[in-house]
Amino acid sequence: MKVYKFGGASVKDAAGIINLTNIVSKGKGNLVIVVSALGKTTNALEKVLKAWLAGDKSYRDHLDNVYSYHASVAGELFHSGNSATDKIDNSFARLREYLHSTKKSEYDFEYDQIVSCGEIWSTLIIAEYLKKSGLNSEWVDIRKSLLTDDRYRDSNILWNESLDKIRAAFDFSKFPLFVTQGFIGATAAGWSTTLGREGSDYTAAILANMLDADSVTVWKDVPGLLNADPKWLADAQKMEEISYKEAVEMTFSGAKVIHPKTIKPLHNKNIPLYVRSFINPNEPGTMIKADATLKKVMPVFIRKENQLLISMQPKDFSFVMGDNLSRIFHTFIKHGIKVNLVEASAVAIDVCVDDERPKVESLLSDLETDYSAFYNEKMELLTIRHYTPEAIIRITSGREILLEQRMRSTVRFVVRVDTPAAAQ
Repeated sequence: MKVYKFGGASVKDAAGIINLTNIVSKGKGNLVIVVSALGKTTNALEKVLKAWLAGDKSYRDHLDNVYSYHASVAGELFHSGNSATDKIDNSFARLREYLHSTKKSEYDFEYDQIVSCGEIWSTLIIAEYLKKSGLNSEWVDIRKSLLTDDRYRDSNILWNESLDKIRAAFDFSKFPLFVTQGFIGATAAGWSTTLGREGSDYTAAILANMLDADSVTVWKDVPGLLNADPKWLADAQKMEEISYKEAVEMTFSGAKVIHPKTIKPLHNKNIPLYVRSFINPNEPGTMIKADATLKKVMPVFIRKENQLLISMQPKDFSFVMGDNLSRIFHTFIKHGIKVNLVEASAVAIDVCVDDERPKVESLLSDLETDYSAFYNEKMELLTIRHYTPEAIIRITSGREILLEQRMRSTVRFVVRVDTPAAAQ
């Protein structure tokens, strides 16, 4: 049994869904397909949410645009009067009613109720098209079996509560092929939750773990894992094989090819992960497994954009280490802020985080009684794994470096965005 995951770029239009079907039809054995929302639907639903929460009636126009997009894709795949279109119409009607009649709650909760719809719509269309193509498949609403806590927008899986439900939902004695949603789950009370942006990879890994899969394949628009984002460094090279540890280091530093939480469920059961191209599906891609070794050691360049560099020190000049450090990081956790880099001296600490300004402002307000704090905006976090002097020069030459951190095999720099970019 295998798990395939397809992201939004791979199913952005009818041609993408036809291509997915061709890839799936060549697979052998039982298969679970995990799918993200079509194209940029998540971004579009975030616009709907923002306008709705602000009391701006333009949310209706934004939602109509999202509907037209899905109806257009369905229209290219099916004749009129098909069940996929009927199901999409009914789902959009329920969302419109929710937006019209619901008393607004806090942002993270409403985000999950609204944005989670994107995955429902994409999988409804894809499941119906697979059936139309003669594949014996079944659609599964993952929210009925993958249970989470109520930490909205970044929910934690309730593994024990979910395991039996997942195995019952994906019963291969009934169907050899299942289609379900990535990125989303639900609380025990039935409220939709999400697992963090780009969380569909994580869903695929969770299902692989619970269903004892032979492998997971993530289908991307790149030939495999590269040693840099090709949109940043045009001469990026593919890595044939890497270890779980190397993948964790890359994703923690900001590599966007796979979600940071993906590796652990696979490592726990020694399930290999393949990153392959949906554009050239016959190519082997990159394999991630426990005992892999880099056949060719090369610098791996990672750029994490939209960063803030926060500097803090106790107002009484007490040492940062100990109680101060514990309190500071407890406050970060309380506000749901993930730390990407930490540098501490005797009486000061610098922290690099994603630019989630409302959360950061709230955090600093909590700390202002006992700590002096300020932040630099418009930062980037640059990381090089297996660095060389030439690699460092390549991405830092001419840049203003505010913080540098070196370890045995990794070097990291916090730099300003408004300084010259690296040579291509």
